[in-house]
Amino acid sequence: MSKRSSLPRPSRPAVPLAVLVLTAGLTACGGSADDGSAAAAETSPAPGFPVSVETRFGTTEIPAEPQRVVTVGFNDQDFVLALGVTPVGERELLGDYDAPTRPWAQELLPAEEIPTVGGAEIDVEAVAALEPDLIVGVYSFLDQAVYDQLSGIAPTLAQTDEYADGATPWQEQTLLIGKALGREDEAQQLVDDVEDRFAQAVEENPDFAGSSLAVDLTGVGSGHYLLGADDLRTQFFSDLGFTVPDASTDVSLERLDLLEADVLAVNGYDRADADADALFSALDVVTQDRTVLLGGYDGDVSAALGFGSPLSLPYLLDEVVPALAAAADGDPSTAVPVLG
Repeated sequence: MSKRSSLPRPSRPAVPLAVLVLTAGLTACGGSADDGSAAAAETSPAPGFPVSVETRFGTTEIPAEPQRVVTVGFNDQDFVLALGVTPVGERELLGDYDAPTRPWAQELLPAEEIPTVGGAEIDVEAVAALEPDLIVGVYSFLDQAVYDQLSGIAPTLAQTDEYADGATPWQEQTLLIGKALGREDEAQQLVDDVEDRFAQAVEENPDFAGSSLAVDLTGVGSGHYLLGADDLRTQFFSDLGFTVPDASTDVSLERLDLLEADVLAVNGYDRADADADALFSALDVVTQDRTVLLGGYDGDVSAALGFGSPLSLPYLLDEVVPALAAAADGDPSTAVPVLG
């Protein structure tokens, strides 16, 4: 089994739909006096535009409602889809997960596979070839140099400077992207709906509140890596009421005690992996059955945690909360299901 963590092929650029419509209109009407008003209507900004969005690199100005959106963040495609927009290009997911099959997005994904614009590194030329009018990279770990290249192609949305790289809360990411797309009301409703789902889970599981939880990323660093509040994969658990460490840290074999908590969630292990790790299996949190195995990195649960989006979070609530409840109930006889 691969131990690579999943984080979320360019084609020829398509002619923008607005250009096709306008050209067809001119041909059919033979250049009538109404052409000017028709062209003006076609190019007038939608209500609410232009839009200005503050990011860590300054102000992003979006002059009109985006029609061709490329996402260069590892999970931004989910947020754009959730807001009713299909990207014309997206960042390739790292790892072994088959992203087009993700169950939480099936109803929104197009029949044709979305072209990709790089994996570990952004392929700037591939982005340019897709002729975007908005580039979304909130969860992209952009530096100034790459941002400058992208913003030379189209308005580029990066994260704000309020959070560490890769730690923007899903609520803020949704609202930020919603503003850039001119869909602020839809974004707020999306946040409210998902937060209501979390509130229901919290109400039904009072044992979660204030309980400590360690999120272990296996196969990374020394073999185990403790995720902190600076990693979006812990936000799912924090929103359920668990407390997590402030910062992520590598865990050596001599310091596996750092994984001891009221509940341990393990990303990248199934039962066979856990049983084969003798030192890990000896931890109190494991022997007392307070551990939730989220499955391998090629599984839906691990990938949904990595996406951390308004689409994948409800899926996680359905899949993971019952296992967390069994691990947090204080009764070692309660069997905790293995996920993934």
